[in-house]
Amino acid sequence: MKMLRNILAIIGVIAIAGVAWYGPTGWKYYSAFSKFDPQAKATYKGMFDRLIETGNSASATVWKAKVAEGLTFEEVDESIKQTAIANNIRDVGSLPLGDQVGAMNGKPWRKLNIYLYCNPLTAAKMVEYDPAYAAYLPCRISLVEDEKGQLWIYTLDMDMMIYGGKTLPPELLKDALRVKGIMKDILKKAAEGDF
Repeated sequence: MKMLRNILAIIGVIAIAGVAWYGPTGWKYYSAFSKFDPQAKATYKGMFDRLIETGNSASATVWKAKVAEGLTFEEVDESIKQTAIANNIRDVGSLPLGDQVGAMNGKPWRKLNIYLYCNPLTAAKMVEYDPAYAAYLPCRISLVEDEKGQLWIYTLDMDMMIYGGKTLPPELLKDALRVKGIMKDILKKAAEGDF
């Protein structure tokens, strides 16, 4: 009986310590995360690590690739377009933002193009699941020249959308992972000038 009482006392101390450690707010987050996708914690940890490293929330939420030396803006532009075609994702527009800034300033500005891609059927499923996903549509790829003349390719880190909350329904998860694969393929191949 004494041993049982000691075990219960230890459990009580652990419980009190847990409440003190987590507090009401901490417990709220802990219980919410326990219902999220199993990859949610790793997803948010990766984003938080990038936030600490860069101090910039935009940098924490994107994937980026440095374009291989020697590739021109035009070559990478073509690689992005051809890789998208090869992956059968619909081109729904592009924004030659660098050219527009140059035209408005009356002098050349660095290169910056934003490419918009979409799989309309997957997009519709995402919006049917939760209309808030519409704010993330369409998928974007940005080709940008930095202040030193180096080319970079950026796209949204889709893991937050895929794993950041409750697990997506199986069919939607499969479609979202396929689109993620396409975006990563464009990022990789375009950075290497491949298609």
